[in-house]
Amino acid sequence: MYDTFAMGRVYAEVRENGRGLWALFDTGSKNTYITQAGAAKIPQRVIPEPRRVGLGGRIRTSDRICDFTAYIQEKSVDIQAFVTDELGTDESGRPIEILFGALAMQQWHIRVIPDEERLDLTHYPEEFIEY
Repeated sequence: MYDTFAMGRVYAEVRENGRGLWALFDTGSKNTYITQAGAAKIPQRVIPEPRRVGLGGRIRTSDRICDFTAYIQEKSVDIQAFVTDELGTDESGRPIEILFGALAMQQWHIRVIPDEERLDLTHYPEEFIEY
């Protein structure tokens, strides 16, 4: 068994409704976040109590959430994300559009391999056994 919560970060492009979004897979973040620009074409709903979170060195507030399906290495992943103004940039200055957190990575058995700067989806669930 692997440890999804070991600290690690990997960047990768994910596809949402045919468009590419730059994502940071960060095991140090619990939740998943998407920028307003990234969520522009995704239905959103207002949450009753806005959430404050430290992201990218700033305190940000999110008052909306969205649900969507993203494709990571050709695998579909259903995501719930808090919408925020921005998430910052990667080391090369490219804007991060999605911050994929540990809870979603655990749900979909996505492991980050920081030493190789890649994602491991070998344990991706092909079926769900709930009972």
